[in-house]
Amino acid sequence: MAKPVVLVTGANTGIGFEAVKAFAASPNPYHIIVGSRSVEKGEAAIQQIKAEYPDSSTTLELVQVDVTSDDSINAAFEAVSSKHEYIDALVNNAGAVFDHWLGNNAGSVRDTFNKAWDVNVAGTHVMTYVFAPLLIKSPNTPRLVFITSGLSTLQGAAENLVPPAHQRTITPGWPKEGGILPMGYRSSKAGMNMMMLGWHHMLAVDGVKTLCLSPGFLATGLGGDQKRLEKMGAGPASLGGTFIKDVVDGQRDADVGKVIRRDGVQPW
Repeated sequence: MAKPVVLVTGANTGIGFEAVKAFAASPNPYHIIVGSRSVEKGEAAIQQIKAEYPDSSTTLELVQVDVTSDDSINAAFEAVSSKHEYIDALVNNAGAVFDHWLGNNAGSVRDTFNKAWDVNVAGTHVMTYVFAPLLIKSPNTPRLVFITSGLSTLQGAAENLVPPAHQRTITPGWPKEGGILPMGYRSSKAGMNMMMLGWHHMLAVDGVKTLCLSPGFLATGLGGDQKRLEKMGAGPASLGGTFIKDVVDGQRDADVGKVIRRDGVQPW
């Protein structure tokens, strides 16, 4: 049988990188398309994985893609479709947080908010829209995975259930000591959850298994100082990578159309 073809965006770092490692470590063979905004960083990531798993039956292919650029996404589609008639899974992992820009005077209130939505929602939506034709051509069970966040749950936010790294005492007055909450990031991930539902309903007739994956409180560069996060109880990023591989393998197909955690389903 042909190797499952899996495209992972943002695969040169964080849990995207860990997901590629998990595929490479598996006894089952895959063909992983490593999506990276930077060609140099993507190539370095591939070389590192090949060095770590020299006997892996999984093959790796680089594609340059910046999800904030329609031209880049379209070029990535042309590159992939010129080599592959279909893909079996699209893992929309590329994401970013910009709320810290305010504290560093690196961007305006509008910039920090809009940038999060551009990367995490609009960019992911365009990526899915462009690659959907290849996904639904899969002769196997195609899977569409969106990487969301534990901060995206509306119920959790209403009950103020947040990881330790995001807990803070809010003081009266203005400006707020310690800055404002990460509203751009967490609201964009909540928006992603709604977008996933739209894709779930639209592609179910094509046999596509669609869901959001919430990796949990992990020590990644996205969350800030990794050593500090580890001291606060964050798990290793590799847990997220293995989780992604398991979902692509179909282990959570019973939970399509939902936001899933490793230990169950995340409340909306």
